[in-house]
Amino acid sequence: MLIYGLGLLAFSYLAGQLFGDFLGEMIGVQANVGGVGFAMLLLVLLHNYFQKKQWVKAQFDEGIGFWSNMYIPVIVAMSASQNALLAFNKGVLPIVAGTLIVIIGFALVPVISSIKTTHS
Repeated sequence: MLIYGLGLLAFSYLAGQLFGDFLGEMIGVQANVGGVGFAMLLLVLLHNYFQKKQWVKAQFDEGIGFWSNMYIPVIVAMSASQNALLAFNKGVLPIVAGTLIVIIGFALVPVISSIKTTHS
């Protein structure tokens, strides 16, 4: 069961990393810009596309669920700690921006939750 969906996860991860590197080069930053986010977005979009085409079997769904539960927390934690020291050394602006993003994220939870319940 666990091997199903691993190929889709690997493809999404590699494509997201390549796009993040490309985006970093385009804006002049010598770093990956949003590769993990693009990978997670691609994984969700491809999984939904495969479900609509009815190419997804129960084992595939279980495999995607397992790897998503493993992948997302680990990768997000790695990304969050990646440039924390650099951000603290650069001054107040990165700290304010990070705090503002977290506050906006928390504020949007009820909005997104209400959208899901109205369309269910």
